Amino acid sequence: MKKTIRLGTRGSPLALIQAEEIRRRLFAAHPSLADDTVIDIVPIRTTGDWRPEHKDRRFIDMGGNKGLFTKEIEDALLSGYIDMAVHSMKDVASALPSNLAIGAIIARDDPRDVFIGRTASTLADMPPGGVVGTSSLRRQAQILALRPDLRVVPLRGNVETRLQKIDDGVADATLLALAGLARLGMEKRATSILSATQIVPAAGQGALGVEIRTEDNTMRALLSPLNHAETSACVIAERAVMRAIDGSCHTPAGAHATLDAEGVLHIDALVARADGTDMKRLTSRGAARDADAIGYALGHELRAQSPADLFAA
Repeated sequence: MKKTIRLGTRGSPLALIQAEEIRRRLFAAHPSLADDTVIDIVPIRTTGDWRPEHKDRRFIDMGGNKGLFTKEIEDALLSGYIDMAVHSMKDVASALPSNLAIGAIIARDDPRDVFIGRTASTLADMPPGGVVGTSSLRRQAQILALRPDLRVVPLRGNVETRLQKIDDGVADATLLALAGLARLGMEKRATSILSATQIVPAAGQGALGVEIRTEDNTMRALLSPLNHAETSACVIAERAVMRAIDGSCHTPAGAHATLDAEGVLHIDALVARADGTDMKRLTSRGAARDADAIGYALGHELRAQSPADLFAA
């Protein structure tokens, strides 16, 4: 009888595609695994997943923390109901429980945001008073910093639901992660791509991670070949920024790291108020091996240079 590995994930079409990608990579990395092992994908509904009763609520109004998309999955992992959990790293809290760990972060897809307009093709093309739909305070703050004449309204739902709402005229435009659109084969819906300089992405955006129980060395060994060192260093630095500023859905914040050809890590991060004011943006650089320390120091400096009440829950 074959062994079973249970791979937990959110149940959206995008999340299921992402879990299938991890399953595919596990079998590719371990060709003999299929001889005696079945990997089951287990959808788990989280608090943050779209529900009709939440249609007009922003994430901040539902508790405003990253656990909205991971708590139920992590509970299933801790209970032993699942063996691994697949997450978009942008949804994972910057500090994990001591008994959970990220076992692998695979090579990152494009971390940039895209603009999707019903009539306008770029953010700059939107007419004064135009309505942008998003429930991300990070996106809201940066949109309003660039275009304070626009109006931002909550827009909930999975990718397909949000695109349909734009088509239906609920808002004139929205911003989405390019990586998610591409995984769904819908990247042509983007009317323009926003550079990481123009709109700083969320920490971990475009990266998939697999969470395991800290002491589960069997799952850790299986995942080891999937880990992408460059992506891991960048995501570690970005998450360290968020940890230093206690970043959550309450604090509009973004962080984006890259490695240059010489292996030097560069990181750009910002915090702001939801209305786009009091924006503080800083950069740093250093050796990839010091990614956590570089990110944490940058986040600490951002917090030190910003109004204290900006971080109030």
